[in-house]
Amino acid sequence: MSALGWLSIYCAAMVGVSLVGGWIPLLVRLTHRRMQVALSFVSGVMLGVGLMHLLPHAIYEGQAAAGSLERAMPVVLSWLLAGLLTMFFIERFFCFHHHDAPHHDAPHTDVVHSDCGHSEPEDFGHVDHEHAHQLRWSGAAVGLVMHSAIEGVALAAAVTAEAGPGRLAPLVGLSTFLVIFLHKPFDSLTLGTLMAAGGRSTRSRHLINALFAAIVPLGAGLFYLSTRHADASGNATLGNWYLAAALAFSAGTFLCISLSDLLPELYFHHHDRLLLSAALLLGLGVAWLASLMESGGHSHSRIAPPAIVAPANSP
Repeated sequence: MSALGWLSIYCAAMVGVSLVGGWIPLLVRLTHRRMQVALSFVSGVMLGVGLMHLLPHAIYEGQAAAGSLERAMPVVLSWLLAGLLTMFFIERFFCFHHHDAPHHDAPHTDVVHSDCGHSEPEDFGHVDHEHAHQLRWSGAAVGLVMHSAIEGVALAAAVTAEAGPGRLAPLVGLSTFLVIFLHKPFDSLTLGTLMAAGGRSTRSRHLINALFAAIVPLGAGLFYLSTRHADASGNATLGNWYLAAALAFSAGTFLCISLSDLLPELYFHHHDRLLLSAALLLGLGVAWLASLMESGGHSHSRIAPPAIVAPANSP
């Protein structure tokens, strides 16, 4: 199957799981513990995919474009940093990355001290519903839209980078698809919960969630079309740099998103340490296994060492 075919399947799955995420509060009673365990697992997968999948591919494409690993690394790492900072500032100014259960499983009173709903350490990170209006859904929607568009770019970049003759087609973009697929319900849940807290009707929540579900396919489609345009130019080096930048940028965003979910555990989740740690390691294990599977499917999963050039005066 072609890269476009796999990308279409992945995007259709993204739309479905995003819609399901918006229905979760109406169908299932989520608890804080269940949410945090699930987030630890998904964050582990995302962290592993960013560092063991997207970044190596970015280095490969950069090396192909620059002709040497030494010249490629500064560019690739600059794009990695750009992706991390972009997602960091999106989260800082839009405060969208708030994942918590709509209902609490503890009877204690919470203390909220910021507009983004962060809590004092003694409340284990719960958010008081009386202050939920501070998490304005419109600002969260803007942040989530930008976040989802970047995920679409990451998915299309991974599929495009891995597509080609002689490669294992069923594993094209699988790792990137897996991590976005697992994380997307939490984003829809966040948006739906904040809209409910803001007094929005169920009908409007489903309408906004349906529009939100289309953002990943939109981002993926725009990036895919741009790569086709780059290929049509006949400049292979430009195409390699294009993919290297997109993959490294996506790896940086994955790194930021995963850490924003994992680091609060150190300060606000002193309970369930072993359970949360096990979930994190399990997620990393899934990413590692996917990386191993892909390394067996195509030849460029390992970066070739720089060529050794003999001195000019050597015999």
